[in-house]
Amino acid sequence: MEAILGNFFDLKVILRYLPDMLHGLLVTAELAAAVVLTGLLAGLALAVLRSFHLKPVNAAIIVLVDVLRALPPLMIIVVVFFGLPYLGIRLTGFFTSWLVLSLVLAAFTEELVWAGMASLIKGQWEAARSSGLTHLQAMIYVIIPQALRRVIAPLTSRVIATVKNTSLASVVGVPDLLAEASAALGYSANASPMMAAAIGYVLFLLPLVALSRYLEVRYGWKH
Repeated sequence: MEAILGNFFDLKVILRYLPDMLHGLLVTAELAAAVVLTGLLAGLALAVLRSFHLKPVNAAIIVLVDVLRALPPLMIIVVVFFGLPYLGIRLTGFFTSWLVLSLVLAAFTEELVWAGMASLIKGQWEAARSSGLTHLQAMIYVIIPQALRRVIAPLTSRVIATVKNTSLASVVGVPDLLAEASAALGYSANASPMMAAAIGYVLFLLPLVALSRYLEVRYGWKH
């Protein structure tokens, strides 16, 4: 038991690197907020654009969404960060992580929202149009709100998974919580910083999990 406490819960080691890990947690929070906001808005925009049924545009959206959903986010981050400099384009690790994770979340959001829209009966659309609303107005005020209610559970789960994926940013030099904890592990030869980081992730994500459950109960579709 002493060996476990000394190697995984050494308070002295944790306190020594705590300021760095708190800074890493702040970076994680900033990246997560930027990714979620951009990804959700971009996904909604793609779903609305797809509703206009422009064949070339829809084909491009479907290909983009399928590719982004199929590829591991880590692979895309590595390719973008290390590959673009050969084309003369240099991006920071933070920007690369934000861009890639936002696009991946947008792809999943578009597909979920589109599925929610497709599940609505045709009468909803006809009623909205017959009331004098334009196509875009009908989408914003009638179709999208109902579609979101139908997919609120998988959508919130995808958001939580995306927030956890922000830890991938450490691979491209972003000083997030995981990166700081990994550095502390290397310096101290002790796993206590990683345990502290794990606790930090739990405390950071639990409010989001609770919020998602509230949204599912409050706004989820009731049959």
